Amino acid sequence: MPLIKLQFKPGINRDQANYTNEGGWYDCDKIRFRAGFPEKIGGWIKATSESYLGVARSLLNWITSYSDNLLAIGTHKKVYIEAGGNLYDITPLRATFTSTDTDNCFATTNTSTDVTVTITGHGASDGDYVTFSGSTAVGGVPADELNAEHVVQYVDANSFIISVTTAATSTVAAGGGTGITAEFQVEVGNPDTTLGYGWGVVTWGTGSWGLGAPATFEPVNLPQRDWFFDNFDNDLILNIRNGKPYYWARGTISVPDTALSARAVTLQSVATADGYDANDVPVKVGQLLVSQQDKHLLAFGAVPYGSTSAADFDPLLIRWASQDAPGQWEPQVTNSAGFIRVSRGSKIVRALPTRQEVLVWTDTHLYALQFLGTTDVFGLQEYADGISIASPRAVATAANATFWMGRDKFYVYTGRVDTLPCSVRNYVFSDIDFTQADQIVCGTNEEWSEVWWFYPSESSGNNWNDRYVIYNYLDRIWYFGTIERTAWLDAPNREFPIAAGSSRTDSVGYLYDHENGIEDDTGPMTSFIESSDFDLGDGESFALTRRIIPDIEFIESTSLTPEIDMEIKTRNFPGGALSSDSADRRRIVRTSVGTYTDQVFIRARARQMALRVESDTAGVQWQLGSPRLDARTDGKR
Repeated sequence: MPLIKLQFKPGINRDQANYTNEGGWYDCDKIRFRAGFPEKIGGWIKATSESYLGVARSLLNWITSYSDNLLAIGTHKKVYIEAGGNLYDITPLRATFTSTDTDNCFATTNTSTDVTVTITGHGASDGDYVTFSGSTAVGGVPADELNAEHVVQYVDANSFIISVTTAATSTVAAGGGTGITAEFQVEVGNPDTTLGYGWGVVTWGTGSWGLGAPATFEPVNLPQRDWFFDNFDNDLILNIRNGKPYYWARGTISVPDTALSARAVTLQSVATADGYDANDVPVKVGQLLVSQQDKHLLAFGAVPYGSTSAADFDPLLIRWASQDAPGQWEPQVTNSAGFIRVSRGSKIVRALPTRQEVLVWTDTHLYALQFLGTTDVFGLQEYADGISIASPRAVATAANATFWMGRDKFYVYTGRVDTLPCSVRNYVFSDIDFTQADQIVCGTNEEWSEVWWFYPSESSGNNWNDRYVIYNYLDRIWYFGTIERTAWLDAPNREFPIAAGSSRTDSVGYLYDHENGIEDDTGPMTSFIESSDFDLGDGESFALTRRIIPDIEFIESTSLTPEIDMEIKTRNFPGGALSSDSADRRRIVRTSVGTYTDQVFIRARARQMALRVESDTAGVQWQLGSPRLDARTDGKR
């Protein structure tokens, strides 16, 4: 029998049976396809040495007229500006207490590092952040340890506890002086979605000590904290999803450290400063977005005009401020402020600007919001019904097309809405933990013509994003793998795609530059690809494999002796188990990058076989070509 060239169709196919997909690839991790051939993906390193607090869900990059290359980061605890590798905390304030409210508010206990703070009506919750200034030393605790940022703990209505480094040397009931300022940052959100039932549900709370509280079936739904960002010229527009709108001004100070350290403020305060009525600004919005072509600030989901109550929030209402005036929300004949309401669906999930329109997803429909330039200012057009979107961040635009993940399929918009053919559809959607669907995030990697979706897998038992699926829109193929990422941004003003670290913990996280190097940030990266089964003859007879002639490129490897594992797995029947003998596993060793091993002798006998290529050692970057197999028929039994 002549040498058999092993050539497989590019992309992964998991929506067909293994044997039916003969001539294709079946499984993989951390690979991509270039010119139809699989190779290991690029590596990643930490983009900054500084960590941020919380789980990052939102990233935005923009350049100011001062040539600042800024990156906004929104976590469930904080909001940051990153510039030059430094992180600046711009988290807006919820409340500020001074004067008699804070006089001698600190109490210490001898030998304890816990300090009790008494501020009547502080409004803080456990885990919130507060910053003190103006205090003197109390009970042996130095003033600089009190005059710092602290985490609020053990809260009641009028007091809470903070922790310091130096243990008190005496017990003091009230101290710190009369010039203390307490700045409470916006309340901390949830790192993920919490679903369940609370007090008074089913039998909980119905016993004698529960005072016979009636059982109900009202679910508790605590959504994850999401921030939305957009830039208004040099400045940053931001809001908590279904929460308050804020504004961060870059200002005119040329010294970056001074300019970037200012906190974001409420959009209402911006309106007041600009001479407009703060009561006209919606107190609760779903998402803020700037229509960059015409400079209108829009709110998708908003409190109606005339209301100052968050309870009146309308999730289908679109409002916008007057052109070039983010603080002017009162509709007048002399300005362009206004509103329009989406007619179908129960809520607006996401709005995304494209070249000439803003796409607006409700939970059941897709609309386009277009600037008309008339007295109506904006108009709505319905594009599709009966569609879905998996999460507010499950959508991205690349190559003049918009791609998004629905609840059971993928979609693409190119002027019309189409279902995106997917060869891994069942594999992906059957394993998504939809209780954490809000975590799903989409981003592009335009260097490689890829759209990435990160999602939480149900099979892993985790409740964070631990898997990804990629669509290559140039080759129209799919592949997948495992990486823990909570946010992704492929910004043209940054050298590498930027990703936010895993949500495994809600304490700290890091930014990562992807496609930078060939390893991950902790060491060697494990990557592999495995083919579907293929016949070596007519499918009836056994074949005996004697040797394999590899075809591997190691360009860009940093190791002097790069190597991969190449394995032939065997099976006698499609329903039988794959088997592999350690004696049949051979490591192909290169003496230098780009040279080839002539041949590797193996011995395997079966009706069907599968090829697996894997690497897990440092300094290895590989691309598979077309290996050849030396085999001959060897009977039917």
